[in-house]
Amino acid sequence: ASYSYVPTTLSIILAARYSDILDPQEKFKRIMRGIQGALIVASILQIVVGFSGLWRNVVRLLSPLSAVPLVALAGFGLYELGFPLLAKCIEIGLPELILLLIFSQYIPHLMRGERHVFHRFAVIVSVVIVWIYAHFLTIGGAYKHTGTNTQNSCRTDRSGFIGGAPWIRVPYPFQWGPPTFHAGEAFAMMAISFVSLVESTGTYIAISRFASATPPPPSVLSRGIGWQGVGVLLCGLFGAGNGASVSVENAGLLALTRVGSRRVVQISAGFMI
Repeated sequence: ASYSYVPTTLSIILAARYSDILDPQEKFKRIMRGIQGALIVASILQIVVGFSGLWRNVVRLLSPLSAVPLVALAGFGLYELGFPLLAKCIEIGLPELILLLIFSQYIPHLMRGERHVFHRFAVIVSVVIVWIYAHFLTIGGAYKHTGTNTQNSCRTDRSGFIGGAPWIRVPYPFQWGPPTFHAGEAFAMMAISFVSLVESTGTYIAISRFASATPPPPSVLSRGIGWQGVGVLLCGLFGAGNGASVSVENAGLLALTRVGSRRVVQISAGFMI
């Protein structure tokens, strides 16, 4: 998903027509139905632009040179979300950053081999080590006498995601009810989806270079945008709350791990499903 959709989603959440609904559950369902309708309309634009070949005319204006600032600016925008969280719990965030740099940049040069384990699994290994370290701090009582914000940021037992989630839950279309369509929200989501298209196109070009593949021709990029529109349509049908897009974070992860196989993507998708 792309955080480009977040401003429009927030504007729908804060819309005045939902403010008079007192029941939190009913308010949530109404908001999700409004987001679903806006995503469905935006997906139609992407599908038409992509599969009709109209996006090829835009792709011809995007060279690898122009793709670099596109991906860089999109990635830099994520620093606003990541680094403040690191500062909220420096005793966990800083070791994670240091371990990630060591595993990805230094150990592969010291331990040369054919498998490149640390180069490819630097993120997973560092996250597992630091999470275990954070869990020991939690059960050891390191945060018993700290403030509420510190405990929420540093403790491993405060999110409640694992305990509150059911073991098996199968999503289905229109699980929040039939989508509602509002002209202002639909046009806003269409405008944001166009921004997402430019971001995704730049990421496609960057990924092809990271994977040492042939630069994708405009026709292939246009079809990719069309299938991205299908993904946004599925997000709208199933009530995902955000539109599908090419992940700039995964493009950076591809450059970090040097793993560009489609089989990895397929296995990862099956694991998440």
